[in-house]
Amino acid sequence: MKKIVNLIFILALPFFISCSEDTTDYIGEGTITGRVVEANSFDPIENAKITISPTGNAVFTNLDGYFIMNYVEEGEYSVSATKEAYLTSFEAATVIEDLEVNVIFELQDNNSLNKPPTAPQLITPEDGSEDLELSVELIWSSEDPDDDELSYKLEIKNDIDNNTILIESIVDTTYVISDLKYGVKYFWQVAVSDAINDDVLSVVNSFKTKIDPDNRYLYVKKGVNNNNIIYSSNFDEESGEQINEVQLTSQSQNSWRPRKNQAVNLIAFLSTFNNETHLFTMNLNGSDIKQVTSEVAVAGHNFNNIDYSWSSNGDRLIYPHYDKLYVINKDGSGLKQIYKTVDGSFITECDWSNDESMIALKTNDISGYNASIFTIDMDGAVLNTIISDVLGAAGGLNISVDNKLLLYTLDISEYQNVNNRQLDTHIFIYNFSEATITDISLDKDTGTIDIDPRFSPNEAEIIFVNTSNDGISTKSIYKMSINTESDSDRVKLFENALMPDWE
Repeated sequence: MKKIVNLIFILALPFFISCSEDTTDYIGEGTITGRVVEANSFDPIENAKITISPTGNAVFTNLDGYFIMNYVEEGEYSVSATKEAYLTSFEAATVIEDLEVNVIFELQDNNSLNKPPTAPQLITPEDGSEDLELSVELIWSSEDPDDDELSYKLEIKNDIDNNTILIESIVDTTYVISDLKYGVKYFWQVAVSDAINDDVLSVVNSFKTKIDPDNRYLYVKKGVNNNNIIYSSNFDEESGEQINEVQLTSQSQNSWRPRKNQAVNLIAFLSTFNNETHLFTMNLNGSDIKQVTSEVAVAGHNFNNIDYSWSSNGDRLIYPHYDKLYVINKDGSGLKQIYKTVDGSFITECDWSNDESMIALKTNDISGYNASIFTIDMDGAVLNTIISDVLGAAGGLNISVDNKLLLYTLDISEYQNVNNRQLDTHIFIYNFSEATITDISLDKDTGTIDIDPRFSPNEAEIIFVNTSNDGISTKSIYKMSINTESDSDRVKLFENALMPDWE
């Protein structure tokens, strides 16, 4: 029995020896370090997940984008960097015992593979189109390879000034641009954005509006923020309708009291600038606006009533500044005081005769009342006194071309209040040679007032404003004959308009 046990032990011995020689080899460990940054800016990316494959071990980057992965067994690995809003990036890494392998990731955002939209194609109007209306529909097209939502920016310039029209955040591929000017060449360009890539620009196309219809009427309408806006228009006698209305000044600017001078084909007007009222000029289509006054502003009581006057040849203008009257060249040079009231009263209105021999003035006190209307020569001597220190509002001066007649208005109710409300204002004609006064508002409706009269070009008619005396109703522009022996022939020309001029 003992021999049998010994034999078994001897036979088993080689097996145990063999098993002890088949032990696992030792595997060394190394370290993977690195950093994750943005591909374009190279700014560090925090909390990016770093994963090695095939083990699946993971770490996250710190505030500065760095990471470290210790105790990584020797071998070949694929290292990935993942972060929301970025494309996952992969790098190969060979880990060697006791060594450090460094991996850098430059992550691109998710939109890096996004393609930009196509350059907008300008469709309508065709490039070089002419004789277009003052309202033009612009049409273009663009496509996006990734079907991203597109928005557009439209830029329009012209060949007469430096003004640029910029309309942003357009979502359609069409836009109607209005209030253009006659006879002007416009250049337009469209930029498209997918909110991912840089804007893509179209080519620049052009179109030209039709020739100025030579509107003869000027007037003012109320616009945005209660600003005054100057318009020109014509009136078709046969149809009795207004035609060719053109906006001449911007809705964002307060501009009023237009006066055209035929000799120089310019329109003068008043406008607010730096919290002051100044004289400006512009072309008949509203282009090339130039400031005339600067050193001494136009000033007085109630800017809506203040008026100025051209010289007949259009080289100069006269205007009031409280109790003083100034003359200035239309280019802003040659400013000179030519008159000052003797009693300190304000000069509110003035009109210069065609031969420049006399000036009609309307003065009033600081409240707008105690009005006087008189004429002076160029040396300041008083020639004629039409009214003096009257009760009620007065104004509306206009001298006839032959110096024989003077238009003016007067509230015959003699009513006065702090708001300068007028109750029964009539238009009068003063005859210089006969020193007679004629009321030509005898046929106006009760409860209305006639204001702002001007002679027609042939001086057989006048243009004026009629409105309710409540101070808030619609104002309309009329014309009528100056022959008071005929029946009333009042004709409404323009509704919701004021401060007319007819040349």
